[in-house]
Amino acid sequence: MKHNRVLLVKPAVGGTADLITNVYRLNGRCARMIAMRHSIRNAEDVAWFLAHTHGFRGGFVTDVHVSKRRLFDEGSGRDVPAGTTVTTVIRYQVRGTTRVAKLTMLGVTDFSIFEQEGADCSTLGVIHAEVSADRLRFWFDPQGELYVVCEEAELEEISKPADEAALASRLAQWTFQAESGEGPTIEWLLAELDRAGLPCSWKAKRVNGASHPAVRWEGHFIPAASREAPHLGSVFVRVYGPLDGAGFGIVLQTSTLHNGQAGRVLGLLADLIARTFSGNCLVGNTIIPGMDWINGKLLERARWADETE
Repeated sequence: MKHNRVLLVKPAVGGTADLITNVYRLNGRCARMIAMRHSIRNAEDVAWFLAHTHGFRGGFVTDVHVSKRRLFDEGSGRDVPAGTTVTTVIRYQVRGTTRVAKLTMLGVTDFSIFEQEGADCSTLGVIHAEVSADRLRFWFDPQGELYVVCEEAELEEISKPADEAALASRLAQWTFQAESGEGPTIEWLLAELDRAGLPCSWKAKRVNGASHPAVRWEGHFIPAASREAPHLGSVFVRVYGPLDGAGFGIVLQTSTLHNGQAGRVLGLLADLIARTFSGNCLVGNTIIPGMDWINGKLLERARWADETE
């Protein structure tokens, strides 16, 4: 299929500050999902996919990536095409739960990413997917402006209780989805912060009827050395039970990440959780395996040490 104009959909601006996102960029490796990865290869898989995602109804595409692989052919002495992969990242909501989905379409034989005259194919109604002639076909919009035909696909997701207020206020947010376990306790986190030289006090969030039923506990860690008002210089922590499987989730959030004690507390808690539990992080709209997060932080520290010598 030939296209006159092709546009790479740019990522939406999220509320996570550069201090978090730069850590992952230093690592430079492709994010992979472990616990919530689902292969889509046949009609049965497609039926499950549409039922699970509700066709991404009312969601929006934040990222589209096209990767073209080439291999060196010794016979001809030239690089030859060796496959195309199209990846979309979609943020959507289902029954009070926000999901960030990464749909990787492998062995792409035909695709269209087409926008012109101010059109926008990132806002979704309900996508359509089917199996035809041993190929998967995905229509992300009725006009086919975002359309992919491929051999197989993989779906990766992280889920958390819906909290659009956090997105609207541009707060820095770090989410972790564990594969198993009950999650950390308030006492354990406070003890670890104290051991690291960042003692905090705890203030529980006032319980109201709007809280998601999966939430186990939530509130604010307030650094003892903070000179800011508690509502500005604290780290909000929410721990919740399983939403789409086993394990637990935890959200860390602050409005003062670039400076002050709250930023240090958030960074320390993120490292502690990623080291202690097996799972995946969500930074903005990027899914990062926990070990990749840790490796990225180690690389950041090593480079900082080199620069100061």
